[in-house]
Amino acid sequence: MNAAISAIARFGLAAVWLWSGTVKLLNPLDSRQAIAAYELLPGGMIDFLAVALPAVELILGLMLLIGVFLRWAAVASAIILAGFIVGVGSAWARGLSIDCGCFGGGGYDADAGPASYLTSIGRDLVFLAMAAWTAWRPFERFAVRP
Repeated sequence: MNAAISAIARFGLAAVWLWSGTVKLLNPLDSRQAIAAYELLPGGMIDFLAVALPAVELILGLMLLIGVFLRWAAVASAIILAGFIVGVGSAWARGLSIDCGCFGGGGYDADAGPASYLTSIGRDLVFLAMAAWTAWRPFERFAVRP
């Protein structure tokens, strides 16, 4: 049973990173808009992060998929996901109306409210649990280097 959970956590998290990184990398202006909407960073950092974050997500997704430094990839994933949770919580607490931009798009969203923020936070908590599980019990089968 633990092996199945480990496989789901590793490959599921890989799919999340590959999907989100690809969508963001293909739409850098949307990524920039999504990051800017959080109103947390200066302009120069936003431009850098709009390119760097999708690249890091793709790298983490590939590391998890092929099985290179699984624990390190999982820990890095957990740190990034914790940052996402804090960012969404901060936007909510400050009364911003934004789409998280987690899987593309993002920016101002007049329909954003408690339900959308709780959904984003809940989803990221599930991904965080997957990262924690992978760090604790990485699925090493099919791994190039566990």
